Amino acid sequence: MRTRLVVVFLVPLIAVLVSLGGAAGWSAARSIQQAFYTQQLGDLGYFVTTARQSLLAGSTAVFDAEADRFQEVYGTQVAVFDIAGGVWAASDRVSSRQLSEAQGEQVAQALSGRRAEIPVPAQPWAVADVSLVEPVFDDGDVIGAVMISATGDAASGAIVRQVALFAVVAAVSIALGVLLVFQLARWVLSPVRRLDEAMVAIEHGAMDARVDVDTGPPELRRMTQVFNGMADEIERVVARQQEFAANASHELRNPLNALLLRVEHLATGLGGEWAADVEETRQEGRRMTEILETLLNLTRSGRGDSTFSAVDLTALAARRAGAWREVAAKRGIVLRADSGETVLSVTDRMIVESALDALIDNAVKFSPDGGVVELYATHDGAGSSISVRDHGPGLGPEQVGQAADRFWRGADGDDVPGSGLGLAIATDLMHSIGGDLVVSAADGGGLRVTLRLQDGDAE
Repeated sequence: MRTRLVVVFLVPLIAVLVSLGGAAGWSAARSIQQAFYTQQLGDLGYFVTTARQSLLAGSTAVFDAEADRFQEVYGTQVAVFDIAGGVWAASDRVSSRQLSEAQGEQVAQALSGRRAEIPVPAQPWAVADVSLVEPVFDDGDVIGAVMISATGDAASGAIVRQVALFAVVAAVSIALGVLLVFQLARWVLSPVRRLDEAMVAIEHGAMDARVDVDTGPPELRRMTQVFNGMADEIERVVARQQEFAANASHELRNPLNALLLRVEHLATGLGGEWAADVEETRQEGRRMTEILETLLNLTRSGRGDSTFSAVDLTALAARRAGAWREVAAKRGIVLRADSGETVLSVTDRMIVESALDALIDNAVKFSPDGGVVELYATHDGAGSSISVRDHGPGLGPEQVGQAADRFWRGADGDDVPGSGLGLAIATDLMHSIGGDLVVSAADGGGLRVTLRLQDGDAE
């Protein structure tokens, strides 16, 4: 955004400065050029008067003195031609043979009575050597002609100096403009930068991060106020969630456990005809307990207080498989944990165990009676992972992408107990430590769910 803002301000500024500098340089060069040619015409008029007096007097003494001095000071050559076209007097030894074809034509035209014309170059910076010829009249008759020849070096040098001056001024102005634009962009974007820093801080758990609203443009100050209000609301929501997590275990779990105990107590005094109803009540109670636990886990999964340490993923998988074996054995399901090489990873043990429990629970639910659930840990160049593979019905390609969505249940899972939150909770838990959960179809049927841990493994 800063680059775009700088470009938006800087490009028009440079365009304006370059345009103004170019126009000023063009005007200055044209003025110097015109002044040079006008000066030559003025000098030519002066020497026409001197040449008339010298021609009428028949003496070149006065003209020679002035012409020599003029050439010495200005480097401009002056010559007088008689009516026959020959050199009558000159500031330097000039003969008709030394004249160029163009100069000869100019002399011939002047002797015929035509006056000199100022050349008009197309480019203002082009000041070429000039030769101007003016006829000398006496009582309306041409008695000779005066030619003045000057080089454009002095005028060209003046144009170069003037253009260089404008270029320096334009460069300095552009440099100051660039500095001003960068300062302006920094001032305009400083609230945005602070907003970004505050959002990053909130993302990392600093819920009290706020932005000062006393600097920046009014529009961004309004946005800063809105952000602070939003951050306050988020902090209140998170606080309410944490409060709910702290209180729900006491306010909901204890009454629920008391209710289940009373059901068991009542069941002892009922006849056998109530056995089915009692069992259904037990199942509903256990389902309510499971839903409560999943909701509490969802509430707690956003914590930013994870404790990282070196964890043996192979041993962790074997330990959790042992904890679930009795539950799986009720349906004849066998849990096999690979006890191969050690796979170490720097991670949060509790979060990985919680996520792995959700995967094992899901695999046991959807495995057929007498099936096998495999657990194994691996390590490659991208990081470490723990996989749980079952041999159940599996999922289609479209269902695989939805398996980790909250409350999603497959068409074949309506008769399977659960709330559809297991994989969603595991996904949130993994994201909280920078990991990920991947669901894929296993070769030979069934489903493979993998917990991927970020780099930083301990070798």
